[in-house]
Amino acid sequence: MSEAIDAVRRRLERAAGALSEAELAYAVVGGNAVAAWVTKVDRAAVRFTQDVDLLVQRHDLERIRRVMENAGFSYRHAKGLDLFLESPDAKARDAVHLVFAGEKVRPDHLTAAPGLDKTQLDQGLNIVSLDALVEMKLNSYRRKDQVHLLDMIGVGLIDRSWLDRVPTALSDRLRELLDDPEG
Repeated sequence: MSEAIDAVRRRLERAAGALSEAELAYAVVGGNAVAAWVTKVDRAAVRFTQDVDLLVQRHDLERIRRVMENAGFSYRHAKGLDLFLESPDAKARDAVHLVFAGEKVRPDHLTAAPGLDKTQLDQGLNIVSLDALVEMKLNSYRRKDQVHLLDMIGVGLIDRSWLDRVPTALSDRLRELLDDPEG
């Protein structure tokens, strides 16, 4: 199991390192961002994630593609997603997925992804701010997003005070999790 976790971390560091070296703005989002935030409170509460999600600017896509391909990744656009695989036979769940700043990830999302101004440096990586991450997870609200939110609630990163910090359209989702964390 630790081998799989290490592989994801290496993928994250390789992708982020390539983008940083090329002076391309990015932020870690998704499960790896949740792990970075949860680790600050309780390392034992961190949950494993398979993929790497990076927030980037759409206008940088061609440069990102060149940089990532030079770093050994293969580009693929599939099912509306832009992703990079470590090998041509790799699976999408093991890829680096791009999320575009200021754009809705899916048409049914209530709000757009945050801008790249909402980041902080953590262990050499640009991590999305906690506020932006919570909004992104409430926006997606798939089962795994709900679990990530519950993890952050469980370690005290999110509490009832957040109901006034998130857009009104998303506060009902957060209230649901706060009222019944056991589901």
